[in-house]
Amino acid sequence: VQLQESGPGLVKPSQTLSLTCTVSGGSITTNYYYWSWIRQPPGKGLEWMGAIASSSNTYYSPSLKSRTSISRDTSKNQFTLQLSSVTPEDTAVYYCATKFGKLTIATMTDPAGYDYWGQGTQVTVSS
Repeated sequence: VQLQESGPGLVKPSQTLSLTCTVSGGSITTNYYYWSWIRQPPGKGLEWMGAIASSSNTYYSPSLKSRTSISRDTSKNQFTLQLSSVTPEDTAVYYCATKFGKLTIATMTDPAGYDYWGQGTQVTVSS
């Protein structure tokens, strides 16, 4: 499975960040796959943001839930992140990643356990 992030590298404060992950070598509707967005701010660790399951159920980090939306386009085999009202603290490398299995909340939200990752895309929030 290969994943590739795409989207703007620069977003202004208060705007909405939108990123797309294009998946190849597998279908986003295959049972028991979870498709996540994970980010890494400069000098900090990985942060799980949210996921969309093959069933289309969505899951979000409590700290980001009010600003985050994850959706998918099965015809294009893509899933998308939208993060609203961004601030400079949202500056990070953003990754899409996938994990297979009957996951618990703990295993789904642990970035270390993901099987396949995109290369990551730098997003800077600045005016």
